[in-house]
Amino acid sequence: MEQVSYPVQFSVDYPDRPLDRLTTFFRLFVTIPIAVVLGAVSGGTWQWKLPSGTTAVASGAGGLLFFAPLLMILFRQKYPRWWFDWNLELQRFGNRVGTYLALMGDRYPSTDDHQSVHLDYPYPDAARDLNRWLPIVKWLLAIPHYVVLAFLDIAALVIVIVAWFAILFTGRYPSGMFGFVEGVIRWHNRVVGYAFTLVTDRYPPFRLAP
Repeated sequence: MEQVSYPVQFSVDYPDRPLDRLTTFFRLFVTIPIAVVLGAVSGGTWQWKLPSGTTAVASGAGGLLFFAPLLMILFRQKYPRWWFDWNLELQRFGNRVGTYLALMGDRYPSTDDHQSVHLDYPYPDAARDLNRWLPIVKWLLAIPHYVVLAFLDIAALVIVIVAWFAILFTGRYPSGMFGFVEGVIRWHNRVVGYAFTLVTDRYPPFRLAP
């Protein structure tokens, strides 16, 4: 039976060539600058106690937009296009940094060029394609995926460590290992697209393959 493609599509071009062993060896360190940039645009919230006993909170700008699209879909059945574009481009940027950290390429992650990492999903017509009530519970319905991904992430981490040694000795990322790590990241992107960026109502499949 032919598999129906999921709306959230992700792939990474396999580097069928010798990879840079020096940057591979120091990958954790060379990723730090671009990870800081990603953190700056991804946003965050910090909280601390002041001497007076009051609590201070600081929030970073940016981050994936979740609550605002949820409200717009719920009350207006709209998904503003620029919110959609922001979420897609930020998710693409995060994937470029993530795949670089996972040793899946040796080109330093760009802030705008897609490079060898491909993530795409169609812009939804909220009134036609999205159930207005479903975004309230999507994060809850995705719990089985969180559990499976927790185990897959551990396996992917072990494989990346093994691949690190393989690249240092042979210059190449074993294709089977590459495909597994790519599949885990693809699974993550599907869950994010369904439960958090809210671009589809189709429940993510439990598979690594496209």
